[in-house]
Amino acid sequence: MKQQEACELLSVEGREIRVTHPEKLYFSKQTKLSKLDLVRYYLAVAPGALGGIRDRPIVLKRFVNGAEAEAFYQKRAPGERPAWLRTVTLSFPSGRTAEELVIDDAPGLAWIVNLGCLELHPHPVRSADLDHPDELRVDLDPGPGVTWPAVRQVAMEVKALLEEMGLRGWPKTSGSRGMHVNVRIEPRWSFSEVRRAALAFSRAVERRLPNLASSKWWKEERHGVFLDYNQNAKDRTTCSAYSVRPLPDARVSTPLDWREVPDCEPADFTVLTVPQRFEKIGDPHAEMDSAAGSLETLLELAARDEAEGLGDAPWPPHFRKAEGEAPRVAPSRAKSAAAKSGAAKPAAQKARTKMPLLVVANSPDKEAALEGLERWKRKHSQAAALLAVDDVLVDSMRGRFSTWTRIRINLRHIPEELRPSQETPDPDDDPTRRPSAAPPRIAE
Repeated sequence: MKQQEACELLSVEGREIRVTHPEKLYFSKQTKLSKLDLVRYYLAVAPGALGGIRDRPIVLKRFVNGAEAEAFYQKRAPGERPAWLRTVTLSFPSGRTAEELVIDDAPGLAWIVNLGCLELHPHPVRSADLDHPDELRVDLDPGPGVTWPAVRQVAMEVKALLEEMGLRGWPKTSGSRGMHVNVRIEPRWSFSEVRRAALAFSRAVERRLPNLASSKWWKEERHGVFLDYNQNAKDRTTCSAYSVRPLPDARVSTPLDWREVPDCEPADFTVLTVPQRFEKIGDPHAEMDSAAGSLETLLELAARDEAEGLGDAPWPPHFRKAEGEAPRVAPSRAKSAAAKSGAAKPAAQKARTKMPLLVVANSPDKEAALEGLERWKRKHSQAAALLAVDDVLVDSMRGRFSTWTRIRINLRHIPEELRPSQETPDPDDDPTRRPSAAPPRIAE
């Protein structure tokens, strides 16, 4: 006879929510947290968490084996779900469609957390209008070696520029090393227009803080804090307010008041501290929906950039090539590709310098990839000693269902006679090359 599955029944706003394997540890290293602990955390901050996802289609990012194991993305709503949960059908740049969940209340929130959803990944649209975003997202992503004070400085410049554009930004920690600023906008513009506005905004911040901020898509061209304009492209999601991140201290992406930004520390906001903060001060983003603004001034800035010769910037790889878009190939590969084809380079491309990059590790386990990096450094100690902090590129790669870590080395500071050649990465486990592209087996 099959052993009865352990579960805990919670009554949430009159609905019964079944938490399976409630004692299963989702965090087991620095912080010890079970699945039931995480469900209770989200219920404690539900008014704030729902403020970021309510009435929005949501992608399920599922950590079914805990925060320390591989996660996968699930766009389509599970077939077995409560009748009271609703869905909407989205279309994507690929031409595919998917029926996605819409979470409107605390029972729905508890139900998806039971599926292993540590992070909440809503689309920037409401269910009644899936083609016109009501949110512009400013994602501040610090490069290797960039300090938290630099992120805060760029965030304050973001605030100032938004206000000049007639917009109000709402800051939150990313829950990792960066910061997000959400901007509520009127749902009058398409995804392409919102992204165009975000690109102009990112370039403007870079002009104001040329030593600290970057709008360059290719990692090898960036410095400082990258403003990821492509988070505003259709089908892109990022973690919303009060999301738990898979870091050892169970850090939380926490909404802030602008007065907190100059002195805040992201490590202060965890599953263990945020509920008390929420009970004490409430949600700093509670009034966001009442502050919708216009993109007209930003789009005028975009038009001026284009008139001065600044064309479109690269899109994410799964999008069709856009008219006026810069070459969608990393500068380090552009030269070799042109040489093979025998084609003459455009003038703008000729000025680019080829970046000598090596891939040293691919793995769905970030720690395993970092261990591979250390092995490479020990093997090539003379070259490793010459690397700058930002010569080590740690990329979080996102496939159709899963994420993995790719680590590359930029050899630009190493004399040619000392440069190691490309070897088989160690480890070399790229999930996109596995025989089956299906998501991992689900064991809740």
